[in-house]
Amino acid sequence: MKIAITSQGQSSTANVDERFGRCQYIVIYDSESTEYSIIKNDSAGYAHGAGTGTASLLAEKGVEVVLTGGPMGPKAGDTLTAAGIKYVENLPGVVEEVVKTYLAK
Repeated sequence: MKIAITSQGQSSTANVDERFGRCQYIVIYDSESTEYSIIKNDSAGYAHGAGTGTASLLAEKGVEVVLTGGPMGPKAGDTLTAAGIKYVENLPGVVEEVVKTYLAK
């Protein structure tokens, strides 16, 4: 399973970003390989549609779950749902700790 986490930095030890569409980085955790990869969120600079652009990017990457530190915008949430991607909001903390907590549930 691929889990995407909004991130304030370029590592699994960075803080989770409260913003979804405008986060600078996205950390993707692959539960099969237990590896993290980091992608730059080019949608963050969009004047409009940053959330839907980010959601579309994650769908292209095969993400199944999104974890973010703040509330999800309605259009971004709808785009994720339409792509079959689950999301969990309001998860502050460090990326790898948030992933461990999510997987433990």
